[in-house]
Amino acid sequence: MMSGDGDDDDDELSSGGSGDEVHVINGHNKRIPTAPSGGSVPSRRRNRKAGGVAIVEAMLELAAASKMRAAALTKKNGDNLQDSSTSSIDFDIELDEMELVAAAAGYLYYQSLVNQPPGTSPSTRGTYLKDLLQGPVEDCREVLRMDKRLFHKLSDTFREKGLLRDTITVLVEEQVAIFLSIIGHNQRIRVIQERFHLSCETISRHFNNVLKAVKAVSRGFFQPPVLETHEDIVSSKRLYPYFKDCIGVIDGLKLLANLPIKDQPRFQNKKGILTQNVLVACNFDLEFIFVCPGWEGSINDSRILRAVLDDPNQNFPRPPKGKYYLVDRNYTNTEGFIAPYQGTRYGLHEYRGARQMPQNAHDLFNHRHMSLSNVIQRSFSLLKTRFPILKSAPPYHFEVQRDLVIVTCALHNFIKREDGVHDWLFAAEGKDAAAEEESRGEEEEEELELLHMDSTPGELIADSLRDSIAFTMWDDFMNKWEEW
Repeated sequence: MMSGDGDDDDDELSSGGSGDEVHVINGHNKRIPTAPSGGSVPSRRRNRKAGGVAIVEAMLELAAASKMRAAALTKKNGDNLQDSSTSSIDFDIELDEMELVAAAAGYLYYQSLVNQPPGTSPSTRGTYLKDLLQGPVEDCREVLRMDKRLFHKLSDTFREKGLLRDTITVLVEEQVAIFLSIIGHNQRIRVIQERFHLSCETISRHFNNVLKAVKAVSRGFFQPPVLETHEDIVSSKRLYPYFKDCIGVIDGLKLLANLPIKDQPRFQNKKGILTQNVLVACNFDLEFIFVCPGWEGSINDSRILRAVLDDPNQNFPRPPKGKYYLVDRNYTNTEGFIAPYQGTRYGLHEYRGARQMPQNAHDLFNHRHMSLSNVIQRSFSLLKTRFPILKSAPPYHFEVQRDLVIVTCALHNFIKREDGVHDWLFAAEGKDAAAEEESRGEEEEEELELLHMDSTPGELIADSLRDSIAFTMWDDFMNKWEEW
């Protein structure tokens, strides 16, 4: 747990359970009462000095007096206590223990006030979010990364399902706003602490609580692919009927990772950068249908896909017979997963200049394959734009970094499904797609997997299907001079 009086911003977030405010008592701050001379019980004087210090002093004096009275009663009676008097003395001691509890409660309350950021008072808490929700729509979208209606719907979902609850000081809406502010701007705890007038420990705890809540409902945000041909394919002469059986796209998402020294060699990619590799599948509506994070950056994409397919616990949405996903050159062309041709240009940037026209069937197939599978790069771009925390290596435990990928993808789907038409990021998507494609093509050249000498039955079926699509596409292109 982060202490309430402020930790470094780069400390890892701890995973605390939901509940009310909890504060740690610093032992060196306790005031040790001096025993009065003569062993007599001191009188309980009411200190009328203003401030929390006076309350604490009075509580400590009360606790000391209670302990001394209990000790005196026990010593006086000793072994000669009769059965008739034992119950009354035990009752007195029980009352003393209750007074000690009251003293501790007063001290904890005082500590909770001391540990808040300067200028904090109950009247100032919650004003930031209240002003934000009552202000312009653009401000709310900028801070929370979604509009007001979706924000309230998400908060109500957590409250109704019992995943989050209001505490004495922080409402569910504020807890969700804290989480969205961190992942939506990659901000440190110190910044959020000043904004919401809460302690570092409180911010850290609610961040973890909301992270768990979103992950708990994330399964409902990931839907299996639709088997019918997507309208974007049907409406394009370049894609239909050639890709009519395509149901989605699969690719690996490389994200910067923050790891202890002992784990760093396994997560270094070929450039020596620490990354986690994420297997992602998406549909043509820019929604993620499967996300599997946490893989070492040194592992090839094709190996990750094989491992996921071999693990039934992953619940990967396998393509039915005759349907397939599009994959890039880092994957093996096999049944259900159609890859582009190796040894032929593939990136869109390679089709510019004097040789921009396709030279053969393989050339044309790769170009249209890339044009269609580009949807997953557009989805990645939108995801990172909305949640910039994915662009850096956040200083949290790796388990938190891994869960952040699942949670951000789930929120991406939630926003797309609920407000995809009006959301400002989805409405403006596609403007930076060209830059994404160019960098993608350059990166793939370094990670090509060696071709297998012996093809499996699944690979032979996929090769036959790919050749059929490519040569039909090329024949139509040459005879009908279709748009390429």
